Amino acid sequence: MTSSATSWIDVKADSDFTIHNIPFGIYSDPTVSHRACTAIGEYIVDLYELANAGLLNVNKNVLEKPVLNEFIALGKSVTTALRLRLIELLSHPDAGLKSNDELVKKALKPMRSVQMQMPVQVGDYTDFYSSIDHATNIGTMIRDPKNALMPNWKHLPVGYHGRASSICVSGHQFHRPKGQQKPADSDLPVYGPCKLLDIELETAFIIGKSTALGETVSTAKADDYIFGMVLFNDWSARDIQTWEYVPLGPFLAKNFASTISPWIVTLEALEPFRTKGYVQDPKVLPYLQYQGDKNLDIQLDVFLKPAGGEENKICSSNYKYMYWTMEQQVAHHTINGCNLNVGDLMGSGTISGPDPSEYGSMMELTWRGTKPIKLKDGSERKFVNDGDTLILRGRCERNGIRIGFGDCAATVLPATPDQF
Repeated sequence: MTSSATSWIDVKADSDFTIHNIPFGIYSDPTVSHRACTAIGEYIVDLYELANAGLLNVNKNVLEKPVLNEFIALGKSVTTALRLRLIELLSHPDAGLKSNDELVKKALKPMRSVQMQMPVQVGDYTDFYSSIDHATNIGTMIRDPKNALMPNWKHLPVGYHGRASSICVSGHQFHRPKGQQKPADSDLPVYGPCKLLDIELETAFIIGKSTALGETVSTAKADDYIFGMVLFNDWSARDIQTWEYVPLGPFLAKNFASTISPWIVTLEALEPFRTKGYVQDPKVLPYLQYQGDKNLDIQLDVFLKPAGGEENKICSSNYKYMYWTMEQQVAHHTINGCNLNVGDLMGSGTISGPDPSEYGSMMELTWRGTKPIKLKDGSERKFVNDGDTLILRGRCERNGIRIGFGDCAATVLPATPDQF
């Protein structure tokens, strides 16, 4: 292995997994059923092997679990110290890893040779609706520009409880959902496969510290409860949603599939990329107020790859456009005493920017199908077709530091035959 300026492992300049990142995930391969790992360059690093060799101060049994929940539950005093130790081992040739050729061979494996797994067991999943540009666009389409935002939108982070069981790790396939839709020219609904299948460009954060029922978390303390972030595609069946969402909100339109990236990027790795967000006007209630820059400068891209075709970039947005911060979302989620559990996942909601090229859904990019997207092969898309693979990518770059999330990808299969 060749050396680089920051690691004795060769890391390409455009790698998501530099020494500044050191994310956490779960991998498997023909010899390992499941183990905790990190990433550096084009390699995964088996954390169990490092702990077994005495290089990490952590119970090695926690690193052989099928998910990271027990590891995360050890607390940031342990997980942050372990991350810093990994940076030391991977950046200093004399720290005890590089000189052990046998251990290097066992612990470092090419990413292409392993399969990444679901990083956590998600017990509960909440999806927010926190991008003002997205909410304005959708409100403009279904209501009118003067009343695009509902009266409560600027006063609280709107959210709903989603379905945790259908969250799958990047690389999965799922069948086009089916359900009721109401044609514009009919007073009665019809049943069949979704015709308006859409993506939602999101991030999500993983809860790293549990609370008791009745306990609240302030915006000032919220970061203690956020372990890290992932990319998240919360697929949406727009035609099913339009018919079913009144009065109680999303149901079949949202519970059929969501896609998560396999690497959890820690909040500590993201700290250098803090930035200001939108000015919140009117002023929010005291429990939602916060100090400092709490948004993050995360460049987000969406690619559409037709079956057998090339990738087409269809969107470039940024997490910095979020109106409501993660800290406010945690504070609002718990203000009524709702308890949090390690591994809970909180989705950002679709992230759109002010420019049309920054819209985070097909619904917005094609403006409800009236402005189709032209692909490299000459075809067009109003919404997602069977056979399409949608890929989300995210990265942060500042002052020579770069970190990324890896791919968040899934492929749409045709609807299954009816069984009734």
